Amino acid sequence: MEQTRQGKAGRKPRRKRIKADTYDFGLFFVVLTLVLFGVVMIFSASYYDTMSSQGDMFYYLKRQGVWAILGTIGMVVAMNVPYQLWKKLSFPLYMISNFLLLILPVIGKDAKGQIRWIQLGPLQFQPSEFTKIAVILYLSCYVLNHRKELGNLKGFAKAAGILAIPVVLIAMSNFSSALLLLLVGTTILFIASPKIWYFVAGIGALIPFAAIMVILPQFRYRLTRITTWLDPWSDLQGSGYQTVQSLYAVASGGLFGLGLGQSRQKTFIPEAHNDIIFAIICEELGLVGAALVIILFAVVVWRGIRIAMNARDNYGMLVATGITSVIAFQSLINIGVVTNTIPNTGQPLPFISYGGTALLVAMGMMGILLNISKYPKDMKNTE
Repeated sequence: MEQTRQGKAGRKPRRKRIKADTYDFGLFFVVLTLVLFGVVMIFSASYYDTMSSQGDMFYYLKRQGVWAILGTIGMVVAMNVPYQLWKKLSFPLYMISNFLLLILPVIGKDAKGQIRWIQLGPLQFQPSEFTKIAVILYLSCYVLNHRKELGNLKGFAKAAGILAIPVVLIAMSNFSSALLLLLVGTTILFIASPKIWYFVAGIGALIPFAAIMVILPQFRYRLTRITTWLDPWSDLQGSGYQTVQSLYAVASGGLFGLGLGQSRQKTFIPEAHNDIIFAIICEELGLVGAALVIILFAVVVWRGIRIAMNARDNYGMLVATGITSVIAFQSLINIGVVTNTIPNTGQPLPFISYGGTALLVAMGMMGILLNISKYPKDMKNTE
């Protein structure tokens, strides 16, 4: 009997393994709903224009449909990759993204006076979209590894510098994307940092930089956007044209809209299938349809916040917070521009606006968020 007890006492305990929970399938299906809805609305907003310009009314429908399929595959793959793996890859991804931003002015493609795309054969992509997830992954990793240093100004400045580098590089050609990245990164730092007054000092330090990005002659058009926002009717045929036409579309939709495909303003709004697509949604589906879209985005943000709060560890919490804030801020900016609540900026509506890079990155981020949802902090350990 004594030997038996000793044998049991001497036996090494089995290593505990983590039993994964299930994915947040509610979030999964809401994202797919938004993507499919976006494909439909892109066709509805573009078929009239592509009939004359491309000779094919399904031109954008087919292209966005392919990206939607690829994005869905990417999301499914990402949701099956343990999110801790991204922690190991975060620094290389961050460095690659900064390198792409650095060489963008040299090898980038000029489109409508802006260099924001890199052309690779028949494909082109925006480095700024790739930078979003790279910064989220690495900044979350950095602040966790140096969380004790965030309590002093020097340590906080180092973390802020990690965010500032890509923000400045993006701001040279795409101020709205730089602003979005700044908001997302600041959200991560705000949650991780114990000193709130650092953010007040940081905002003060950004004021001269923001002034430079508006006052310099090559960036003077940004000041015009502010004056146009204050009174878009002052230049109906110029800088205020898109804003006024968007407001006409929003107003003419009424409660239930004119009907799918019946928009009149899409013949006046330049590239209505892109950043201004929410105006077409309002016109064709009315206040009810627009409200349903906003509710779907609210559900995505709500589920994202829940996933962040229930994440197994702090890294999962910060990454989930960053991903959720991208969708939240980008949606608010896009809808705010369409309704002239904020000055005009070039941010697409997540999952809905036309664009392959933006859709792939957004769905990839959702895949990472879904993987985080699979490992909540209250999951059971099994012998």
